[in-house]
Amino acid sequence: MTLSIPEMAANARLAANQLQMVTSEQKSQVLQKIRDVLEANKEEIFAANARDLELAKAEVEKGKLSASLYKRLDIKGDNEEKFQTLLQGVSDVDRLEDPIGKVTRATELDNGLDLYRVTAPVGVILVIFEARPEVVVNISCLSIKSGNAAILKGGKEAFHTLSVLTKVMQSALDQVSHTIPFPRNAIQLVSSREHISELLDQDRYIDLVIPRGSNSLVRHIQNNTRIPVMGHADGICSVFLDADADPAKAPGIVVDAKTNYPAACNAAETLLIDRALLNGGSQDTLSLTLKALFDAGVVLHVDPPTLDFIHQHHASAQEGTQYLPSKPEDYDTEFLDHTMAVAVVDGVDGAITHINTHGSKHTDCIVTETPAHAERFMSMVDAAGVFCNASTRFADGFRYGFGTEIGVSTNKTHARGPVGLEGLTIYKYRLYGHGQKAGSYGVGEGKQQFSHRDIPLEAVKDKFAK
Repeated sequence: MTLSIPEMAANARLAANQLQMVTSEQKSQVLQKIRDVLEANKEEIFAANARDLELAKAEVEKGKLSASLYKRLDIKGDNEEKFQTLLQGVSDVDRLEDPIGKVTRATELDNGLDLYRVTAPVGVILVIFEARPEVVVNISCLSIKSGNAAILKGGKEAFHTLSVLTKVMQSALDQVSHTIPFPRNAIQLVSSREHISELLDQDRYIDLVIPRGSNSLVRHIQNNTRIPVMGHADGICSVFLDADADPAKAPGIVVDAKTNYPAACNAAETLLIDRALLNGGSQDTLSLTLKALFDAGVVLHVDPPTLDFIHQHHASAQEGTQYLPSKPEDYDTEFLDHTMAVAVVDGVDGAITHINTHGSKHTDCIVTETPAHAERFMSMVDAAGVFCNASTRFADGFRYGFGTEIGVSTNKTHARGPVGLEGLTIYKYRLYGHGQKAGSYGVGEGKQQFSHRDIPLEAVKDKFAK
């Protein structure tokens, strides 16, 4: 029987309530079973993914699907590398400490009146994403570990892969349900695009929406729901080459940030150059970096000062195929390909101004050997991630040690940057008394006074852990 969207949402709320009593050990058993079942059914998963890739390739050829979206569809990877990484992510999440039931603040209000701030699940999360079918596994595992129920809406381009992955994971939940009181409706998949609007109306049941996809998708969701939205619309990341950037480090950092996986939101889209570097020669930092980018097949959209530098020091580079004059909109574009905008700025402050004007608050990097420049850049750039002498591609939940991530947030509230388990928790206050009345406390004769004494966290931090 096909359920309506309100019924699915209500079931998710019920599952979220039931998850409050699932223990850490039981969550671990569920995650281990999911990993085992995924591995046992990998050939069926690969077959479904091959079908999606075949259909998507035809859409790319028709111009109806972007090449970057197509690249994200593959769940297998070379020598099954992506799939093995997916499985490793499940195990990594399992090994993480359960984030629920942790006391983060404890206060004695009065003798026998104790207040605790305790971590708790958000409740029901709705995740809407495009391509990247592995997301359905990442989110499911993070949701299980953090005690949240999840409703998942993937892109139609990954329909067959998502259907098999969800079926396989729900079979794992069915297998453990004989011994563990784990609700099957903790993970639900919605397949029709037409259901998105109705899902966004379910603020009675859904606590948080996390969109992962194109700018247009995220903007649509942000503008069409009363439910809080956590996520990011663009990944316009920049790398700034400071005047004293190490020529041995700069080319490798920039090339990796751009080409390691150009379709990712943490790939660098803009290269900013300290004006002082234009005075260098053919063996200096800027020249070596530009050559490395040309050699890596990156097409550069360059401003006039950089164009002049290329004409002087890279006469063999082909204008029109390896580089071309930039347009103003290039610095606000997420290329998601072997394309990069380049601009000359006036020192660290010029880079900060450019990034805070054109960036998307995702991740930005400075390459420098001057600590004071690094600290100024990292303090004043308004982004979820600020790096020094390291590729922007490190902005990832798996690389941060989160096991995996549910997405990247550029929000200023609740969670920021790659969002792992901690970003799927909130807190509640627990107050334990012995019949005290609020009216007995206050200022004046006969009124009791609060003690407001801190209770050492070390003694109570796991007081409510299951």
